[in-house]
Amino acid sequence: MARRVSSKAAAKTPDIRTVAALAKVSIATVSRTINGSPAVSDRLTKRVWQAIKQLNYFPNTHARTLVSGRSRLLGIIVENIVNPFFPELIQSFEEIAVAHGYEILVSSSNGNPAVLATCVRRMLERKVEGVAVLSFGAEEPVLDQLVINDIPMVLAEFHLDNPKASTILLDYSTGIHAAVNHLVKLGHRRLAFLAGPHKLHSAITRENDYRTAMAKAGLPIQKKWIVECDHTLKGGVVGYGKLQALPIRPTAILCSNDMTAIGVLRAAYIEGLRVPQDLSVIGLDDIDFAEFTLPPLTTIRLSRADLARAAFEALRQQAEHGIGTKIQREFLVSTSLVVRGSTAPPAAEQEWVGATGVKP
Repeated sequence: MARRVSSKAAAKTPDIRTVAALAKVSIATVSRTINGSPAVSDRLTKRVWQAIKQLNYFPNTHARTLVSGRSRLLGIIVENIVNPFFPELIQSFEEIAVAHGYEILVSSSNGNPAVLATCVRRMLERKVEGVAVLSFGAEEPVLDQLVINDIPMVLAEFHLDNPKASTILLDYSTGIHAAVNHLVKLGHRRLAFLAGPHKLHSAITRENDYRTAMAKAGLPIQKKWIVECDHTLKGGVVGYGKLQALPIRPTAILCSNDMTAIGVLRAAYIEGLRVPQDLSVIGLDDIDFAEFTLPPLTTIRLSRADLARAAFEALRQQAEHGIGTKIQREFLVSTSLVVRGSTAPPAAEQEWVGATGVKP
């Protein structure tokens, strides 16, 4: 049964005049306070916001946009909302944005250029003040639209020669080198790598860092031990299957992301292999779920909070600093190794050799 709101209750809905009366200021002062005008003193600003809170008054954001000429709306585009990494990133970005008086508009490209173009169009229609394009390699088709419309943007690992474009540099190298060194110290010599799809420049960067780390550790790189697969659970299962079919198999698998690694854990379990006794597995991202797998996943942490903070700061500087003001164009986010239960020394006798039963 629908609940009917009485006309008496509706009449009590506060408006800007009610706020002004309670705060004992003019309507203009309330309007300026809501729109963030520096002309209002701190004392009056505090009084107005106390009245707004007390009355449970909700300012009209559309009206604020018309008056101030600013939407205080930021867009964020991610690669795949199904991957837990991205909802965690969006949550961090929203928390920071809201704390600074901004709202966010979220879109997921799902790796589809047409969907990505639609996402950008929707953001342009909503008059966003900036866009964080965190699709990690699939952003090129939409950059022209953002540039043409003079929209500030921040890109992950992608440089654009435009004064309104900033870049977040992701230091995968530190974490990947730490992961390889960790496995080497445990006694592993046969390390495989499940790479992400090469259409993503982030996947290529991670693979190159793996190759460099292997060379620095003095370990041979077996071409068949580097397998390209999707950044999904199924991708990990498929990648594991390709390694499983080899006559000589690695004793440890380093994965390009956590979802792939969790897929490997499942495939190994079904195969009857024990992790980490028979096979060591390392992921990359450190999504919240990683510490709840069985065993808990050793992984390379890429902080969503740090990434979100860098993305927001890049857009905030563009939106709030005047023309000619020098702004930071590059932001660095590093990685680190988190050791849990999915890595251990290789088995002394049986180092996960292939069907031939021969140890190399």
